[in-house]
Amino acid sequence: MRDDPIGFALKADCAAAECAGVAAWWLRYREAARIWRNPMDLAIAAGFAADRLAWAFASGYQAALHALFPSAPENRIAALCLTEAEGNHPKAIRSTLERRFSGWLLNGSKRWTTLGPDGAVFFVAARDEARSGERVSIRIARIESNSPGLRVEPMPATRFVPEVPHAQLTFEDVEVPEDGLLPGDGYADYVKPFRTVEDLHVHAAAIAYLVREARRLAWPRGWVERGAALLHALRALSADDSSSAATHVALAGALATGSDLIDETEGFWSRAATDPASSRWQRDKALFGVASQARAQRTLRAWERLSGR
Repeated sequence: MRDDPIGFALKADCAAAECAGVAAWWLRYREAARIWRNPMDLAIAAGFAADRLAWAFASGYQAALHALFPSAPENRIAALCLTEAEGNHPKAIRSTLERRFSGWLLNGSKRWTTLGPDGAVFFVAARDEARSGERVSIRIARIESNSPGLRVEPMPATRFVPEVPHAQLTFEDVEVPEDGLLPGDGYADYVKPFRTVEDLHVHAAAIAYLVREARRLAWPRGWVERGAALLHALRALSADDSSSAATHVALAGALATGSDLIDETEGFWSRAATDPASSRWQRDKALFGVASQARAQRTLRAWERLSGR
């Protein structure tokens, strides 16, 4: 019987084979997905199997998408398309959905779509023009990568985790069938929860990656123990209500613990300076600072909700 994913991370072979590109990462991710069916378990197992932070991040991101969009196909790379030229707040979203006969037409563009150049299915946030007034109504449309009117253009590599590609997507009268629109409020039911779901799965994958490196490079056992404890906490939180204020406060505490653990690794990495993983880590560790201000605001709002303000 297969161990739980944390037991797996503490016992499995800690030598990860080199993985140079998206295609190789995807094959490894799919191998893990055949064993680990729960998205959080998959994030931990695939993060552990990653030979670098880039693929741990990609694994956590993909697992988060499947947690939020259970209908996403398991055998194809998916991506959430949100950010536009003015940002990702509902008022910044200019892409539109307009009714046409028995379906819809999607027009607009998206930037920084993670794994976009290799994506097969895109979940696109756009304005429902008929419903939008003073308050913008956002819907999520599922778009296949071969849809007529969709153009996918690779964007420049990022400064950190450059192996993970991003794309700009342009939609010109892309036809969306009625069942291609997801039910519910696109922002409240999908976009807003995804920020929490992504944090949980990506950080779990990243910590699992570090646990493997800790075992491979013989870091102190106490660090591994605290890494395992954090994985247990993130796994438990992933089963809680992602909109709950209490969940957000607990997640803030878990991420703070993770930040302390990550800071401790600096000395360990410096003792392995000639190892290729060490130089990649120094390049990529800035990933953990992305969206830190948004996380702080989320935590502040959670405390305000708990205090009744």
